[in-house]
Amino acid sequence: MAEQFFGTWDLDESRNFDEYMKAIGVGFATRHVAGMSKPTTIIGGSGDRICLKTLSTFKNTEVELRLGEPFEETTADERKVQSVVTVEEGKLVQVQKWDGKETRLVRELSGPDKLILTCTMGNVVASRIYHRAA
Repeated sequence: MAEQFFGTWDLDESRNFDEYMKAIGVGFATRHVAGMSKPTTIIGGSGDRICLKTLSTFKNTEVELRLGEPFEETTADERKVQSVVTVEEGKLVQVQKWDGKETRLVRELSGPDKLILTCTMGNVVASRIYHRAA
């Protein structure tokens, strides 16, 4: 199901990410540091169990989850959210909810070696483009 996403992904480019961080309520200092970091995302697992790790100079995070089952998550910017990850039309879709708010994180592949993460909060959309690490 999600195996095509498994691997190590290095960030190449971000578009509108500062505006997205503003929209979800991230303060200036955290946005500045997070915006300068070039994280590596590691996706692994087996069956319907997935492990998502993000490594950066800003902060490292790791969550283990079961597809389709809600779980509690503390994000890199310290939000406590209720998340659920599903596979929809070949995309890995994560919805985070907190304090009456909701954001959607969609990971999709463009060829075998490019991962596009689209982050949506209301009408603010950001993208982060990764390449598969060698």
